[in-house]
Amino acid sequence: MSARSLRESAREVLLNWDTDSDHAESLRHTMLAFLDSAPDGCLRSHAPGHITASSLVLDEDGRHVLLTLHPRVGRWIQLGGHCEEGDDTVVDAALREAREESGIEGLRIEPRMLSAHTHPITCSLGVPTRHLDLRFLVTAPGPASEVPITISDESQDLRWFPLDDLPEGAEKETIDHLALRARAHFR
Repeated sequence: MSARSLRESAREVLLNWDTDSDHAESLRHTMLAFLDSAPDGCLRSHAPGHITASSLVLDEDGRHVLLTLHPRVGRWIQLGGHCEEGDDTVVDAALREAREESGIEGLRIEPRMLSAHTHPITCSLGVPTRHLDLRFLVTAPGPASEVPITISDESQDLRWFPLDDLPEGAEKETIDHLALRARAHFR
């Protein structure tokens, strides 16, 4: 798929995002303006910054979260990464990244965004850049105890954790916010 179709899909999910604060609404407008000014803004080759796609992966009952110990960040975070030209949409990118980083088949993604975030990082380009991260809910096909996982080469570790007992070094504020937004899916 093309950079243009990725950009259009990012615009669509941002326009359909049910924001929960003035800050989120401002972030939506900032990301839309970025996409309007950056035709290749969904590709990692766009060094000033680029859209990324991540997933809060929960088990089927929503009680456990799958986190990766990210080697570059050094913290437990949600799964995710860069869009690739082979992705039809940013939703597809988020699901692909979750599959690649977990080894789990049968993951299901909710196509409406949970949230968005922007952060500076030195990623695989080797230069400082900015990630504009679109975050989605992905559900595993069973309870955490029955869903086998495989640690990819993109992770130092990968584990299921109870949502109410996150490990030291977890991006707790981020994960708690995503879990709060995801709870509506499990009601």
